[in-house]
Amino acid sequence: MALILVVAMAENRAIGKDGGLPWHLPADLKHFKAVTMGRPILMGRKTYDSIGRPLPGRRNIVITRNAGWSADGVEVAQSLDAAIAMAGEGDVMIVGGGQIYAEALPRADRLEITEVALKVDGDAFFPPVDKSVWHEVARDSHPVEDGKPAYAFVTYDRA
Repeated sequence: MALILVVAMAENRAIGKDGGLPWHLPADLKHFKAVTMGRPILMGRKTYDSIGRPLPGRRNIVITRNAGWSADGVEVAQSLDAAIAMAGEGDVMIVGGGQIYAEALPRADRLEITEVALKVDGDAFFPPVDKSVWHEVARDSHPVEDGKPAYAFVTYDRA
């Protein structure tokens, strides 16, 4: 099993603002879908609320301390450990938010990061990535186009 964190973040590590993404990058949404399709995705309840529905083609596991919370089409776990155990064998994708990323980062095997060339006002952030712990293994850069910011799809493996 590999624990893989999937995130899009600005230069200042912002990942969200007021329950949503602080940018609109259709290519990143397409990339996210390709990277996560067919795999279990683990997310916090606030991330689930921002998406608003289970993502098709993936097993959706929502982490919340609220034992009474439920939503159609998702499984509920009360901790990251419980969610990972529910996910079973194979790659497990952690897709947010900030608190879940911070808890999962020390245990992660791989990071799939979309680096967005913006500094934005955010209220949710990805934890710092220690380059002595993480080794970049792939980068696919894209320039500014049609009013969309430059971005890069970057893969890091634990060193």
